[in-house]
Amino acid sequence: MAVPPQLPALLHAVNALLRKRRYHAALAMLKGFRNGAVYGAKIRAPHALVMTFLFRSGSFQDKLWTILQATYTHSRNLACFVFTYKGLCALQSHVQGDTYQVHSFLAAFIGSLLVFGDNNNINSQINMYLLSRVLFALCRLGVEKGYIPEPRWDLFRLFTAVVWGLVLWLFEYHRPTLQPSLQSSMTYLYQDSNVWHDISDFLLYNKSLPSK
Repeated sequence: MAVPPQLPALLHAVNALLRKRRYHAALAMLKGFRNGAVYGAKIRAPHALVMTFLFRSGSFQDKLWTILQATYTHSRNLACFVFTYKGLCALQSHVQGDTYQVHSFLAAFIGSLLVFGDNNNINSQINMYLLSRVLFALCRLGVEKGYIPEPRWDLFRLFTAVVWGLVLWLFEYHRPTLQPSLQSSMTYLYQDSNVWHDISDFLLYNKSLPSK
């Protein structure tokens, strides 16, 4: 199949446009939207696939629709946030004539209100994922800046013990406070393992197969 003669000229024009510095901010927003959509799909699709088929009941079609819907929502939200964040950062730099650290915080603050503000499972999981990493990073920053004394020994083992102690206490006595996906995982591990009837649901299956 012959290549249309206009195609090389079109590609040349597009590549020339992409190299123009005057359009860099706008093009970075578009590239950020693209990367957000791709990354969101890569992250959510396998997670939704595993969680849906492990813990969700219903027909195959219902499960497939749940996976596609979760993947689309995560991909769309992340793409829109990156696009908004980069646009607001560029706008602030343009207005003030320079880039400041507060620009990043304000752009993300406003962007998250617009994109991640709805209280749903996808946004909740993303925010919880970020929260743990933000707390870790702030502690490390505090040590770097001298606000927090540097530990004399590795505190990771103590941190682990506190986290697991708290999460199992919450699961056993205040279960509704945990996220539904975490409740499902922990129910499978710690509650379902207390129940069996014979070798089939002791080793082969988690629960007895329905009798015909």
